[in-house]
Amino acid sequence: MHSRVIAQIAPSPATSESAVLEGLSFEAQGSQCYICCEQGYDSLRLAQGEASMKTKRTQSIQPRETMSFGERIGLLSVKRQELIRPIQEHPRDYVLLSIRDVAARLQSDPATILRIVRSMGFHSYREFKAYLHELSIANATSLEGMKTDSPIDSGLESRGRQVLERDIHNLHALRHTLDMARMVALARRIYEARRIIILGGDLAVSLVEFLDYKLTLLGLPVFTAMTPGKTLHAVRGLTRKDLVLALSFRRGLRQTVEGMQEAKAHGAYCVGITDTFVSPIARFADECFLTSVEAPFSNSYAAPISLINVLFTICAHYRRSRTLALLEQVDQEQRHGFRWYEG
Repeated sequence: MHSRVIAQIAPSPATSESAVLEGLSFEAQGSQCYICCEQGYDSLRLAQGEASMKTKRTQSIQPRETMSFGERIGLLSVKRQELIRPIQEHPRDYVLLSIRDVAARLQSDPATILRIVRSMGFHSYREFKAYLHELSIANATSLEGMKTDSPIDSGLESRGRQVLERDIHNLHALRHTLDMARMVALARRIYEARRIIILGGDLAVSLVEFLDYKLTLLGLPVFTAMTPGKTLHAVRGLTRKDLVLALSFRRGLRQTVEGMQEAKAHGAYCVGITDTFVSPIARFADECFLTSVEAPFSNSYAAPISLINVLFTICAHYRRSRTLALLEQVDQEQRHGFRWYEG
């Protein structure tokens, strides 16, 4: 999912290397570490003999490095790259395995796997597993979702209820993780921007058009780019006075990611909306909002739509007198405009 849980834990000085090898603890050096997991987990338990731990929920998670998994693998020797390659190709198959089970499947040993994990920039095997979890989300396909869906209670009515429950769960996660102070700061940037460019494509076109309509209603200088060609032309002339909003989920649509990178190279401030911190949108944006699109089958945009509604409402009230003046004109059209049916 997109909303994440960050658990900040101070490892016990008694943490043993064997516990690390089992993936049960962080590094034994004693510095605080972070783990990230899917918001869908109602609790996060560590087999360290700790009675409880404090969790901090946040909407934005910044990885220690902005490197892709492929770039991390590039830090390894050729032999170790080949050893770890199956995990890159099928992260879902390894995300729940202990380090001993991973070593057995790769025909290696736990100590070697741990050295590889640390060479890739992870402080512990647990952190690596959390990254794999996010990677499996980013690489998920509709076919995988269909195949992994439980056949139990699989009537059509039950399927429909599952979708509603997932949407409610995604909205609940958004409610508890969205940082309203950052949304207010974004509203300020929107009003200060010379131009606002919204990037997106494929299924996210629906979100781009929805956000475009909302901001246009407020009289803001909004432009959209939803095809590769228009994206290329739209970002070419951007400057530091401009703002880019890029929406893409899972692995990230190439036109959106590269368009955002080009805009950032020209100095524009780039804000991403995506579902996982391993997404290239999250890695390359100046700031990013994470919101879940998890669904039993394909993606659900219930939570992203809600996020856009929150942003629109904050923008409308940010300059309330200006908005009221605009809505007085809108009111007349909504009451007497030709586009409304009368009968």
